[in-house]
Amino acid sequence: MKLIAAGDNVVDYYQDQETFYPGGNALNVAVLARRLGHDTSYIGILGSDEAADHVLNVLKLEKVNADLIRRAYGENGIAVVTLDERGDRIFAGSNKGGVQSRLTLAFQENDISFIAGHDLLHTSVYSRIERDLPMLSGHVPISFDFSTKRDEAYLEAVCPYVTYAFFSGSDLSESECVQLAEKARGYGARIVCLTRGEYGAVLSDGERVYHQPVVRADIIDTLGAGDSFIAGFLTDFFEHQDIRRALAAAAGTAAKTCGGFGAFGYGHPYRPGGGKSNEKTRIR
Repeated sequence: MKLIAAGDNVVDYYQDQETFYPGGNALNVAVLARRLGHDTSYIGILGSDEAADHVLNVLKLEKVNADLIRRAYGENGIAVVTLDERGDRIFAGSNKGGVQSRLTLAFQENDISFIAGHDLLHTSVYSRIERDLPMLSGHVPISFDFSTKRDEAYLEAVCPYVTYAFFSGSDLSESECVQLAEKARGYGARIVCLTRGEYGAVLSDGERVYHQPVVRADIIDTLGAGDSFIAGFLTDFFEHQDIRRALAAAAGTAAKTCGGFGAFGYGHPYRPGGGKSNEKTRIR
């Protein structure tokens, strides 16, 4: 499988460790799918600071194609993370995406040609490329992480261009998850999956509803578990076209991620204002 992820990246700053880790839904899925043995690429906007340098270096170490990354003067996206006693992540603040929140990917002809050479494009609600989905979906199937974005207008605007839709549904009952899945399918999404933390996942393909329990693990940090689930599902389903098998693989991948800090490791000491950009990181 050749997967390209487009859009958001951040570094997750763990205050208690004074360390940041590479992250962001799109970037995580690219790296985690690569670790599962697949050919992956990432296209997004990085800043000009130390955090951005670290993200780019990690992509090279993980052998994720980063040829189409844009870099802009300013701070990279950063999110402040704390963990509760169970290892569940709590986001305590951010710089609202950093420089990438003030720019757009603005896909060019060479970008489109490169993207079209992949089997699947994954992106997210945090990537700000919704207006490009009609065009992109004409070249490659799209996987989209809605997180907790569920309002009717958004579903109506995005779902017609999405093959795989993922939602965070840990605050929803099982019946509410099924209702949301059917609503998203009604707007055009083909396969809809809701991850529910310790309650597993619910998936609808229009023919039936599947339920996947969690795989038990020694939890250190749950950050990135949902992104790992997405990478595990997409890659296994592409290979085998078996939903039950793909859900089990996804749950196993998510459990493995919970055994270490960050979405996929690579902790780096945090130095406020460090790096090439003279812009101070504004966390609020």
